[in-house]
Amino acid sequence: MLEFLSKMYVPANRDKYAIGQFNISNLEFAQAAVAAATESKAPIILAASSSAIKYAGIEQLVAIVKSLADKATVPIALHLDHGADIKQAAECVKHGFTSVMIDASDKLLEENIRITREVVALAHTSGVTVEAELGRLGGIEDDLNVAIKDAHLTDPAEAERFVHETGCDALAVAVGTSHGAYKFKGKPIIAFDRIAEIKKRVGIPLVLHGASSVEPSAVATINRFGGKIDDAHGLEDDSYKRAVSLGVCKVNIDTDLRLVWTATLRKLLAENPAEFDPRKLLGPARDAVRDEIKHKIKLLGSAGKA
Repeated sequence: MLEFLSKMYVPANRDKYAIGQFNISNLEFAQAAVAAATESKAPIILAASSSAIKYAGIEQLVAIVKSLADKATVPIALHLDHGADIKQAAECVKHGFTSVMIDASDKLLEENIRITREVVALAHTSGVTVEAELGRLGGIEDDLNVAIKDAHLTDPAEAERFVHETGCDALAVAVGTSHGAYKFKGKPIIAFDRIAEIKKRVGIPLVLHGASSVEPSAVATINRFGGKIDDAHGLEDDSYKRAVSLGVCKVNIDTDLRLVWTATLRKLLAENPAEFDPRKLLGPARDAVRDEIKHKIKLLGSAGKA
């Protein structure tokens, strides 16, 4: 059965581990995530973005996740990632999501507070958790496209006011990460001191977006078999551990899953040109995504926490 994310946050916030959010838009990614969580005995969050919902259909995605969650032995939450507006958040609550994100971070502070407060009011009547965002991450992912010039870090004082006035359950903070594969030109620079200060002021679970590691081996495999992904860098393993130790309770992973999926498929197609059975192509790709998720679960400290 699907679990309300607010319930999953309690032990994570207390015991200082993070729950992984893994984005899905099809059956194979959902199966991979649930299998990884089950094998790791970890709570997990399956997330659908606005573009994923448009691609797969909200009823279909919910049906896939519910069918897997009903038989699962670990807590599973279904989360709306970067909800575009109040209407979409309400639609996801109606269809059985157990957590929604409203992203009004492109608005002025007062407007962000107003919109978030309204989503909190409608979601909490159904027990649904609300995540909001303050500050702006750069980068490109799905329908998001934020230029570096428009990105800015979360202000701790504003975060304290924002959480107090909105009543949100979790806060996505901008601390130097970026959406997509092209995060850093070199060694990642994360504002860990800012994470610590925001956590001290707000207390609630903090969320790290744009947190894929952009696995070099996956990038190399993609490029080796005809792809073109240049100068892509992500977070280092130690960055996850340090962020979690400072109060991050949820870490979003999407790009890494896409990269290992694509790397596996490119290699299989190149080495098996006569193969046309989708199960023999998508199955190994699904397993690669499962293994990547298991690795991330271990890094976040949530293995064995179910």
